[in-house]
Parts: sequence; structure tokens; C-alpha cells
Amino acid sequence: MTATTPPFRADEVGSLLRPQRLKEARAAFQAGTLDGAGLKKVEDECIREVVAKQESTGLKAVTDGEFRRSWWHFDFLAGLDGVELVSGAKAIQFAGVQTKSESIAVTGKVGFSGHPMLEHFSFLKGAVKTAMPKLTIPSPSVLHFRGGRDAISKEVYPDMDGFYADTAEAYAQAVRSFYDAGCRYLQFDDTVWAYLCSEKERAGIRERGDDPDDLKKNYAAMIAHALKAKPADMTITTHVCRGNFRSSWISEGGYEPVAEVLLGELPYDGYFLEYDSERAGGFEPLRFLPKGKKRVVLGLVTSKFGELENREGVLARIEEASKFAPLEQFCLSPQCGFASTEEGNILSEEEQWRKLSFIVDVAKEVWGEV
Repeated sequence: MTATTPPFRADEVGSLLRPQRLKEARAAFQAGTLDGAGLKKVEDECIREVVAKQESTGLKAVTDGEFRRSWWHFDFLAGLDGVELVSGAKAIQFAGVQTKSESIAVTGKVGFSGHPMLEHFSFLKGAVKTAMPKLTIPSPSVLHFRGGRDAISKEVYPDMDGFYADTAEAYAQAVRSFYDAGCRYLQFDDTVWAYLCSEKERAGIRERGDDPDDLKKNYAAMIAHALKAKPADMTITTHVCRGNFRSSWISEGGYEPVAEVLLGELPYDGYFLEYDSERAGGFEPLRFLPKGKKRVVLGLVTSKFGELENREGVLARIEEASKFAPLEQFCLSPQCGFASTEEGNILSEEEQWRKLSFIVDVAKEVWGEV
């Protein structure tokens, strides 16, 4: 049952709460009172500290907390060729709260000819001492789904097939480039598969002129193409997210509508699935997980609030999940990151670290390792 490659028995999704001095530095940069070099200095210092903290907690894979980003997705997407960050766009509505008014638009041919996050990963890799550096980026499906057809230039892409093909190839190039930079653990964060589980969100998809089943096929094809570029010694996982802004959420519904394709057909090495609330439904869809090396990372510990889960309750949930797939194919993590945007969720840094330590301890108890 030893997990020598990721995802590890105790793992994390990616983002971490920003330290106060990092928030202050970013605010000063936006105000024009701190230059880019000054901001980078603070980011570098905070990342070194958070890497050391993750390693001391016992995690075998660590991230940079996404400390250089404002958003979990837009920062990466806007770094692709042909994609721009748009201010003044419609805010994203969550349950009871909404984001700031930014989005992305495809204004040229989508491609990957380099990216600032290659340098970000190299810094992370240099800061790690004992663990494996992990990079998180949005899935290719997010580039289409966030704005839909209206956010994609009809002059550049009169035919959507061209957009899907170019995006898939851009991600294949990204996989190869991050591998060449030394990345052996890459994660595609993806809200779309959770949205396709929600009847409310599926209705919204139809209202804007898309067919949810067609999107599922197109997105699966894009992801499959991107993953063909993955070398044998590189692990690529995905995190299926239900929304995570300021401890709020968007989609609800069990994984049944997408599980057969997501778990059974897409060539990911692992799946971070949110199971921290009744919004995720039951474990029955895990029956589609192929027997073998693929793993599901059970997101049984919420990142939305600081109260620590009951240990016996988490152990019972893991046992329940093992009725539908082998225990050796499971791992444990928070349900999502702690700060999908720079604002962060509604809990303290102390509570965040307590939850990550709890996950490490439970993993040792269940699997005898982290």
C-alpha cells in the first residue's frame, strides 16, 4: 500500500492563506507605493517560509500556496498566448457573496510560447528541501467554460473546433514545458465537472446556448490530448471544485453524471474530490474508479471553516468510501484550497495548519504512511 508517487496519502489541493505582510505588499503594489522588485522580494520570503512550514507539518508534496496569484485560474489563463485579463467584467456569483469584476477573454490564437509560472515553479523547486514540489493550474476546460462563446473572438475562431484544438495543444505544450522545468507533480484544477453535476448549473449552460453533454465530450477530448504529452515519470491529477470563494460555494450534486467519464476514461493519475458536505452526494460513483494505480484523494476535511473535524467521523467516512473502491487507492486531503483567491477563506492560519496536521495524522493511522 506504499504510495511512492503522488498523490500521497496525506495531500493538499494547493492554495494557502496569504500572510498579512504579503497582503499588505500586494496592496502597496496596486497603490503604486511598492515596485515589482519589492513585491517579488516579499513573495519570495513568504514562499520560502510556507514551504518550510508544509515540510515540517509532514506533507510529502508542497506548493507555493499560489502566493503570486490573485485568482486560482485567471492568472494562469491570462498568461497564455491569445488570452487577456478583462477588468469590469461580470462578477462571479457564489452563495451569498460575489467576486471582484474581472474575467478573461480570448482575443487571439490560443497558444503556449512561455509563461511566468515556469519561473514561479523553478523558484518553488529551489525552495523545497525534503518534499516534492507541486504546481497547480486551471484545466483547459476552464478557458472555455468561464465565459463561454461570448468570451471567444468570433473573428479569430469562427469555428469552435479550432479553439478546442488550439487550447488542447497549448496545454500539451504547457505539460512539456513544466516537465522540462523539473515539474513531476502537476494538477489541473477544474470547476467544470462539478458544474456538470448540478441541475441548476446545467440549466444555466443550456440557457447560454451550450449542451452540457456536448461540453463533456469536448472537454474530455481536450484534457485527453493534453495528457498525451505527459512523460511516464510525471504525475498529473485533477481537483474537481464546487466553488471556493470566501468560504462559499456554487455547485451541488453527486458525481454520478460525470463519474464514468471522469474516473473511468480520462487518463489522470489521481482525482481530488470534494466530500466535505452533503452537496457532494454519496461515494457510490467511486465504483467507476479503475482498479490499479489511479487514486482518489478524499476531500473529507473542509477548508471553508476552522472547526476541526471529528477524527472518528473521518475514519468512518473513509471506511464507507472503501465499500466502492479499494482502500489502497484512496488518500486524504482538504476538500479544496484554503485561498482560491487572494482574499482567502474564513479561518485563521493557525486553523489551516491544524487541519493539515490532522490530515497527516489520520493518514498515518489509516495507511501507515503519509
